[in-house]
Amino acid sequence: MKTILVADDEEDLRALLLMTLEDPAYRLVQASDGESALDLIFADPPDVVILDWMMPKKNGLDVARVMRNDPRLQHVPIIMLTAKDQPADQERGREVGVCAYFVKPFSPLRLLETVQRLLAQAKVQTSG
Repeated sequence: MKTILVADDEEDLRALLLMTLEDPAYRLVQASDGESALDLIFADPPDVVILDWMMPKKNGLDVARVMRNDPRLQHVPIIMLTAKDQPADQERGREVGVCAYFVKPFSPLRLLETVQRLLAQAKVQTSG
């Protein structure tokens, strides 16, 4: 079973994401701020992390930086989900190791496809 962490301070959006990702093959974990997300990530590293950029306590970019600086978490794919739509924002995301960048509003189907692709790539990398 693959674990997916969804971190967003908007409760309605978290509910949409959890509904979109609902699958018996996934264990879904959620956080409403960056600090809680990191607590969950360090307690039980997920297979994919979906981060909102603008969250209280610690923003998504900071969470991504912490993950990329920890050898145990460097391999975990990060998807940024944000209202920040400028090319410079996307570049900042890439610089901290974000694998995919979605601007709100987004296509839930496209997000699901991206999660599935990242999980499949991770499986190939660990078995190959």
